[in-house]
Amino acid sequence: MQESSAEMTVQSSGFQEYLAEEIKKYGGVMIPVKAGLMERLLVKEVEIKKLHPNPDDEFCMPGIGPNDRIISDYMARYQRYGSMKNPDAIEEDPLIVEKVHPDGYIILNGHHRWAAFWRLGIKKAPVSIVNLTQKTDIEEMIRTSEHDRRVTLDLDEVAFCRGDEPGEKPIKGFSEGQFKERLRPGIPALLQYLSRQGYDIWVYTAEYYSIEYIREYFYYYTVKIDGIVTGTGRKSKGFAEERKSIEQLVRERYEQTLHIDRRTVLRTFAGSKDFEEYPVEEGAFGWAQTVKSIIRRFENNESYK
Repeated sequence: MQESSAEMTVQSSGFQEYLAEEIKKYGGVMIPVKAGLMERLLVKEVEIKKLHPNPDDEFCMPGIGPNDRIISDYMARYQRYGSMKNPDAIEEDPLIVEKVHPDGYIILNGHHRWAAFWRLGIKKAPVSIVNLTQKTDIEEMIRTSEHDRRVTLDLDEVAFCRGDEPGEKPIKGFSEGQFKERLRPGIPALLQYLSRQGYDIWVYTAEYYSIEYIREYFYYYTVKIDGIVTGTGRKSKGFAEERKSIEQLVRERYEQTLHIDRRTVLRTFAGSKDFEEYPVEEGAFGWAQTVKSIIRRFENNESYK
């Protein structure tokens, strides 16, 4: 049954008041904490009152969000289920959340779905709990690093396939359906080569993957990942200062960094503004082999002319 404009207005007003109260109560005081393995595996539903909006998300910003039409569309979808005990509903639309102190979980992705559950009076919402990279994680990764050189790779733009691009074949032990992402051909061999050459491997992603998820994913390809930074696109009032502090730690630890993207290999040096840039012109042997050839040549001090 279609909602009337009056019903939508009343629901919207009530939710806006609740949202404002949540931001006032929890804004600036929530501290991310690590969720244990069993919690991440077993907790599939969380009470609505334990879910808190992210004050830095556009959803919570005046003049930007929330969008009543999007919320209403989700409500129409969920009303068909009648109850969130339906397992198909849980698997279809989990909210991506991170455990926080002092209470509950902060929503990373799914604010409009959360609003739809609230307006419908649903007491529990489906969730997927992740552990994002925190400053303390990066400090520990740097402390335990083995080399004074590193390579950085963007998972979203470089390592993972786009659309219908051909992907690397899964190896023995890789559970089909366990990971939805596909690696581009040659990525595992390239990263294994770089590890043998004395580089720590650091990967970045703007998505809300758990550190454990990324580490396990590459483990199946026998690739050791030394640094994992997730959720790089999230907004946080203190994140800019954290980033400066982290960059300083990286400069102190690594003398040299290779930044690899789809079109270039950029070689930078700590304490210097000098850099070397090498275009990646994919030849007959493929992108990964071309990148490997570029690195091998400057490792051997061979000329590019």
